[in-house]
Amino acid sequence: MSFAGPSVLLSYVIGGLVAVMLMGALAEMTVAHSTTGSFGAFAEHYVSPLAGFLTKYLYWSCIVLAVGTEVTAIGDYMKLWFPTVPSIIWILLFSAVLIGVNMFNVKAFGTLEYWFSTIKVFAIIAFMLVAGILVFGTHNADYGVHNYMAEGGFFPNGVTGMWFAVVVAIFSYLSIEMIAVAAGEAKDPATSVKKAFKVSVFRLFLFYILTLALILAIAPVSKILAGDSPFVTVMQVIGIPFADSMINIVVIIAALSAMNSRLYISTRMMFSLARAGQAPAVFGRLRRNGAPVNALLLCTAGIAVATCVYVLNPDSGFTFMMALSMFGAMSTWFMIFLTHLAFRRAMKRHGKVLEYKLRFYPLASAIGAVMMVALLVTTLFIDAFHMTLIFGIPFALLVTAMYFVLKKRRGATPATEVTSTTENTSVGQG
Repeated sequence: MSFAGPSVLLSYVIGGLVAVMLMGALAEMTVAHSTTGSFGAFAEHYVSPLAGFLTKYLYWSCIVLAVGTEVTAIGDYMKLWFPTVPSIIWILLFSAVLIGVNMFNVKAFGTLEYWFSTIKVFAIIAFMLVAGILVFGTHNADYGVHNYMAEGGFFPNGVTGMWFAVVVAIFSYLSIEMIAVAAGEAKDPATSVKKAFKVSVFRLFLFYILTLALILAIAPVSKILAGDSPFVTVMQVIGIPFADSMINIVVIIAALSAMNSRLYISTRMMFSLARAGQAPAVFGRLRRNGAPVNALLLCTAGIAVATCVYVLNPDSGFTFMMALSMFGAMSTWFMIFLTHLAFRRAMKRHGKVLEYKLRFYPLASAIGAVMMVALLVTTLFIDAFHMTLIFGIPFALLVTAMYFVLKKRRGATPATEVTSTTENTSVGQG
C-alpha cells in the first residue's frame, strides 16, 4: 500500500486475474491426469526434466521462506499488546510451538489447521459485515469511497506505484496453486477441479479485493501504513471497544495458520523429493509416528533466516523475507504457465480432446508468463525487493548444478509415475 496508495485495489485486481489464469491452466493439466503429480511433475514431462527439477526446488524454497515472513509478521502483531517486548521472543516462541505440532502425526496438524481456518473465515466474514454496514449503511461522512481520492488521490505515486504493488499482490495469492492439484486427487477430479476453480475465484474476490476495498473506504492510507495490521487499524478508527485486540488475535491466528500449512507442505515436498532420489535420502526417513522429522528440521530454515534477519534489522524483517521468497513464487508461476503452453501443444500433437479447457488459450498463459518475467524484472527497481534477484538467480544456478550432479551420479533423473487420462506416459513427481 505504501507503493500504490488506494490504487493498490487495482494492483490486487491485476494480481487476481493472473491467479485466475494460473488456476485455469493448472485445472486443465490436473483434470487430464488420473493420477496427479505436482506442477513440478507436469513441467518435468511437458518441458524437460531440468525444468521439473527447478520448479520443485524453486517452489519449495519460496514456501520455506514464506514461513519466515509469517513468523516475522506475528512478531510485529504482538507489539499491539507488548510494545516493549522484543519481537524475537515471539518469533522463537510461536516457532517452537508449531514445529512441535508438526513433529506429531498428520492428525495433530489437521486438527490445529481446521480450527485456525474456521476462526479465520468467520472473522473475515464478520469484519466484512461490520465494515459494509459502516460504509454503506450509516451514511457517516468519514466512511466511503471518497476516501480513495484523499491524501494525494487514487494514484498518489502514479501508475508505476500501482504496478510495483502487483508484486506484493502476487505474493499474497501464493499457495492458490495448490488448490487445483489437491482437487485433482479427489475421486472425481473433473468435478472437483471445476468446483475448486469457481470457489477460488469467489474467494479471491471476497477475501482480498472486496475486503481491501472496505478497508480503504474506512481508514485513510496514512493511518493504515502507520499500523502493523490494516484490520486492526480499521477497528481502531471505528472505535469499537476491544475490537482491535479481537481482530489482532484473528490476524495472529491467520498468520499461524499460513505458517503451519506452509511448514507442512514444504516438509512433505522435501520428503517426496528425497523418496524420489532428488534430495539426500536422510530427508526421506520417518519417525515411528509417521512424521518426516528430518525433512521438517530442514524446512525450518526459513524460520532460522527470519530470526537472523530480525536480530540484524527488525524494522525491515518482514519485507526482507518477502523479497527472498518472491523469486521462487514468481518463477514457479512462470513455469506453470510455460508448462501449460507445452502441455497444450502436446495434446494437439497427439490429437487428444481435453475434458476441461481454459478459455482464452493461448493468450491467457502467454500473458501470465510475460507478467511473471516483467514482475521479476520490476523487483530491480524497488528498493525493498532488491534481494529478490540477488538471492534468486544464484539459488536457481545452484539447483541447476545440483540437478546435473545427481544426473551424473545416477545416470538419469529419478522419476515417479503420473498417468495421463489422455496420454499413457510416466512423468516425475515432486
